[in-house]
Amino acid sequence: MARILAVDGVPALNVEGPWHLAVSSPGACATPHDLPGEGWIPARVPGTAAASLREAGLWSEAAPTPLHESDIWYRATLSGTGRERLRFEGLATIAEIWIDGVLAGTSRSMFLAREVEADLSHATEIALCFRSLSAELARPHKRGRWRPLLATPGSLRHVRTSLLGFMPGWCPSIDNVGPYRPVTRKVLRGDDVDIASVDLRTALDGGTGRLTVRIELDGVAEGPAFLICDGREVALRQVAPGGFEGELLLPDIPPWWPHTHGEPRLHAVEVLVADRHLDLGRVGFRTLTLTRPFEEGLSLAINGVPIFCRGACWTPPDLVGLPGDRDSYRPLLELARDAGMNVLRVPGITLYETSAFHDLCDELGILVWQDLMLANFDYPTDDPGFRATLVEEITQFLDRTQTSPSLCVLSGGSEGWQQAAMLGFQRGIWAGSFVADVLPDLVARTRPDLVVVPNSPSGGDLPFSTRAGVTHYYGVGAYRRPFEDARRAEVGFASECLAFANVPEAATLAECGLTDPASPRWATGIPRDRGADWDFEGVRDHYVALLYGVDPQRLRGGNPERYLALGRAASDACMEAVFAEWRRARSPNAGGLVWFFRDLAPGAGWGVVDCLGRPKSAWYALKRAFRPVQATLSDEGLNGLHVHVQNETARRLDATLRLAFTDAGGRVVIGAERVIEVGPRGSASWSSAELLGRFFDATHAYRFGPPAHVLGHASLTHAGTGAVIDEAFHYPQGPDPEPRELGLTAELTRDGTGWALRIATARHALSVRIETSAGRPSDNGFSLAPGATRIVPLLGTAATGDAPTGHVGALNGIAIARFGHGD
Repeated sequence: MARILAVDGVPALNVEGPWHLAVSSPGACATPHDLPGEGWIPARVPGTAAASLREAGLWSEAAPTPLHESDIWYRATLSGTGRERLRFEGLATIAEIWIDGVLAGTSRSMFLAREVEADLSHATEIALCFRSLSAELARPHKRGRWRPLLATPGSLRHVRTSLLGFMPGWCPSIDNVGPYRPVTRKVLRGDDVDIASVDLRTALDGGTGRLTVRIELDGVAEGPAFLICDGREVALRQVAPGGFEGELLLPDIPPWWPHTHGEPRLHAVEVLVADRHLDLGRVGFRTLTLTRPFEEGLSLAINGVPIFCRGACWTPPDLVGLPGDRDSYRPLLELARDAGMNVLRVPGITLYETSAFHDLCDELGILVWQDLMLANFDYPTDDPGFRATLVEEITQFLDRTQTSPSLCVLSGGSEGWQQAAMLGFQRGIWAGSFVADVLPDLVARTRPDLVVVPNSPSGGDLPFSTRAGVTHYYGVGAYRRPFEDARRAEVGFASECLAFANVPEAATLAECGLTDPASPRWATGIPRDRGADWDFEGVRDHYVALLYGVDPQRLRGGNPERYLALGRAASDACMEAVFAEWRRARSPNAGGLVWFFRDLAPGAGWGVVDCLGRPKSAWYALKRAFRPVQATLSDEGLNGLHVHVQNETARRLDATLRLAFTDAGGRVVIGAERVIEVGPRGSASWSSAELLGRFFDATHAYRFGPPAHVLGHASLTHAGTGAVIDEAFHYPQGPDPEPRELGLTAELTRDGTGWALRIATARHALSVRIETSAGRPSDNGFSLAPGATRIVPLLGTAATGDAPTGHVGALNGIAIARFGHGD
């Protein structure tokens, strides 16, 4: 059933309360009549017990009190009379619903909505009890065929709850308990015709949109009835006493695109039936197809255009409160869009996101890959009760996202197949029948336009084979492989990749009290795989040593600021290098999703956005790597240096391409320039020999004497305006971070859009970093060619009267350039 946003202009009403919360020992209160009169605190609904206790000063993220060991009670008084339907969108996790002291319903899944009907009599008390999850997990359960190290205890495989809080080394032990999704009420009147269900489907056939609807009513109703979209309407035919259906054709309808390839156009839909006006929200029209067999690597096309999918794996905006409103999602989703991400994957270790999340992804043009909430465990999908719950869970999710054009992939879960295969089980054990057989049929009934992936990863002779289906690629990263491995592995699609302990910006570290990377408190924020004798800071440090030829452990204690600067730069370099390789026209790769989007806790976590919602240096690196129009360089050894230009837009690119090789003093040894054209949705490549018109050892592969240059620089500029579109750098002997005098300057400028910095350098500036008291730089951690000047807007400073202050420095610079200090 598709969502109904409002009936006759009236949306579903939240049960406002006020709500209160109390904590009791497991089983101490069998019914609401046993509850104590004292000890209640105000509670926020929707929300979690941890969030309400935090607001009351009774709980802290720094030292989280376990809540799963207790029973948690909520209560509120409902005013009004008559019969109403109460809907609970999400109850975490073993829940009871009591109406005036009578048990009206139960729930054993965090991921299911539940409804109960009640006869209200002026002041009706509603009570919710969340029974101790620890007590439930401690009951005897049948053990699985394998037990993963990811989460504990093993009995989690039987309980439909999020793994968040149960994964040591991955996220804090924060217990999610309570009505974390809205509680709504709807008046039921016996003389009214109620809406039983709405089935609404979209399709795009050529340039014509097809919108089909089927309405079923509780009660007998006669026409007329109409379906309205985009200013056009069609009369619905009555097919049963309470049933109406019809199709509206919309020629030349503007399609929906991911924001990297076009405009995410949405169209309002309404239905008039039985004298009721139904607001069905907005829909988008698009096609989704595979460009090759899944076994050769997942590759998606939207509206017939192949899409290079890039983005990250999503985590909740706040691990404590699990908010699901637009205001909580919007800043983070706008950061995802601004970084050039066009896909977010909701992994199976988290939870299904709310309608507000999907609505915003529709609006912003961000595709959504959704895992089932199944991860690593040997789930009992052959148990009839468990399977029925899982089917209902999937059905509810598909119903409420039925008209979402951004939803593109539904996966059978995360690393379940991989876990079993790595433990040596044969394919017949881990290639479960539910996600391979049942799931596709479920999806086909409601969302036949989605791509179904049996598991993430899956698709090859082993589920984690890099060339087939989808893989979790950590060759460059956790497995500390050289950069060449990103090509050698022939990755088809990486639904996870590039996990590093990404260092937040200095302001965030100071605010979180994490300025000393040698302190024990710093170490608690570093992610690690349970049971491993290494962590992801060690992974990052490996690439610091590989790239910059320094000993990170000596720097950690002796020069922590330098240690953190090199750590940021190493994460940036790894991400830019891998995506530059994967976006080459000859690469088999069709997508990569970084692990994670946002940190779950303070510290150098996997996120490219920190726990306060601020971009890290890695976010800026991805923003550069994800540009729709991009220039990259690849070292092809004896075949020279190759320049690659991508144009994902629907317009022809007319630009000037420059390639220059400079020595240690910044002097150009040799260079070339040409005007180029790259067609819409096209790409082109040139070798250095082709551009230069002569032999030059651009990669220092032939080694005929000492290298003539230390830097290769490609720049792409608008043919008309000369404005820089993109640029790329190549270091034949590796980047040299040794500090030296660069002639780096920074000057504040201002126009109608706010403050900006004019940054210039005489010599090559490696990994230029901006620290400012106001606003956020539009780019950070970028490099500058010798003699280059760049204007960097400080976003969010349009209303700032006083000039921002701060400084600009480079990884290879001795001095910093201050700005806004009156000098």
